[in-house]
Amino acid sequence: MTTELLSGKVAAITGGSRGIGAAICRRYAREGAAVAICYSSNTGAAHNMAAEIVATGGVARVFQADLTDSGAVESMFASIREAFGKLDILVNNAGVAEFLPLAAGGPEHFDRIFSVNVRGLYLCTRAAVPMMAAGGHVINISSGAARAGGANASVYAASKAAVEAMTACLATELGHSGITVNCISPGITRTDMLAQAVPAEIQAMLEKQTPLGRVGEPEDIADVAAFLASSDARWITGQTIAASGGLK
Repeated sequence: MTTELLSGKVAAITGGSRGIGAAICRRYAREGAAVAICYSSNTGAAHNMAAEIVATGGVARVFQADLTDSGAVESMFASIREAFGKLDILVNNAGVAEFLPLAAGGPEHFDRIFSVNVRGLYLCTRAAVPMMAAGGHVINISSGAARAGGANASVYAASKAAVEAMTACLATELGHSGITVNCISPGITRTDMLAQAVPAEIQAMLEKQTPLGRVGEPEDIADVAAFLASSDARWITGQTIAASGGLK
């Protein structure tokens, strides 16, 4: 007899229409959670993901918002409350990646990345936490870039370092409410974002440097996210967990 890890839970996943977010939506649904698929612009992919989950016997609905807009975020989480009555798990997965040298960047580059990767995470967490009871979980998605020191990645890496810092601080702040806050730091992972942002030769180099000898798959990250959202992780908070195949 198998037991679903997340039976009876409600989970909201930002950036849930593709890549790591989509893998987490699928895994959570298989574990018995009702899934709120939160997306910004990819309407077709979000609805396809919901249809896939429903077709396999799961529960899923889609919710749209510009995560940089505080009013839109508040409205989205109000809709999630109306649809499901509560929220147990928030996965802050939505993010943008763009790698530029210092001279080619500028304020627009900086604002574009920080507005989603940091401001969006902050706004979503602020809107979601009042819906959570003791035993709730916030899971943030960072990146190994936060500590790798790669050329042309200063702004993106800084945004992910901010995610990790916020994770530690919010864990302290929300612990008295019985809410855990943790972070997953993926290594090189096969997603559309990776293909768009990282040249093939850099991907190949990182794959060779990974001790387990392969590129990560979104499902590798989803497995860690399932654990952190379960009661098995009740004594873990304020942590950044590398899911990287050993890549430093």
